[in-house]
Amino acid sequence: MTVFHRNETKEALPERLRGGVVAIGNFDGVHRGHQSVLARALELAAARQKPALVLTFEPHPRTVFKPQTPVFRLTPAPLKARLLEALGFQSVIEYPFTPDFSQRSAQDFITSILMEWIGVSEVVTGFDFHFGRGREGGPAFLMSAGARNGFGVTLVDAFRDENTEVISSSRIRTLLSEGAVAEAAGQLGYRYTVEAEVIHGQQLGRTLGYPTANMSLPGEVTLRPGIYAVRFRLENGAIHDGVASFGYRPTVIDNGAPLLETYLFDFSGDLYGQVCSVSFFGHLRDELKFDGLEPLVAQIRKDEEEARALLSGVRPLGVLDEKIAS
Repeated sequence: MTVFHRNETKEALPERLRGGVVAIGNFDGVHRGHQSVLARALELAAARQKPALVLTFEPHPRTVFKPQTPVFRLTPAPLKARLLEALGFQSVIEYPFTPDFSQRSAQDFITSILMEWIGVSEVVTGFDFHFGRGREGGPAFLMSAGARNGFGVTLVDAFRDENTEVISSSRIRTLLSEGAVAEAAGQLGYRYTVEAEVIHGQQLGRTLGYPTANMSLPGEVTLRPGIYAVRFRLENGAIHDGVASFGYRPTVIDNGAPLLETYLFDFSGDLYGQVCSVSFFGHLRDELKFDGLEPLVAQIRKDEEEARALLSGVRPLGVLDEKIAS
């Protein structure tokens, strides 16, 4: 799959991608609600033998408008692209969202991006998609522009879960902040996953017999601190079950920066410098402060047993979960 980064040189879109069916949206999380929009785009593209594309925006618009409070990204751009590839899209177009871009008119978006640059044949998006300066462009504007300019527009209603509640990225962020990773997986359609470079830590785990792969996550990640049953994917694709601690290590250091520390079961080797991913299957407990290292090690043993038991019975939730977390 091609990830095409729009830039100021106005580089032409490759001819093989022009005239496609384009799903438009931020798609942070690529959750089940997003997947209903994406699935419709894939269906139309297959039926018409057109390329299936996704037009999305980087960085997240909320981060641009409120840089002092950047949004907790469920799927940073590289992970989002892999999820979209797994669904079957030929290309992801990552358009830079800047203050200047936010001031462009809705008509300019239609003319310069959708028509002249992409040559779109069909736009598929959510029923509440708005675009252009002051969100002046909405569903009616888009459909009218399509009728005038010869491209189709398909609007997809909000997707509701089994309890008839609308699935949204904000709802999933709330679940993760509560440590409810199993419930979040039900909304996402796959296990919540993070990826980062493995960095050097204090190497205390090694001295305790539990060496960990350490990752520093963005400060805006609001996952609940605690201990989790996880699966760890190496850069080469190999997967190991494990138990991970996310938080501030109260027994070892006070007021440290939050860190994700994963102990991989049945693994030995050097992971430093590799960009790896961690998928969360269950919240085992909150962080605790122990009176010394001996009770800490005893608890780690219990956490390992519980994580092994939980992970032994899991099955993929679907195609995305199989690609990302299994």
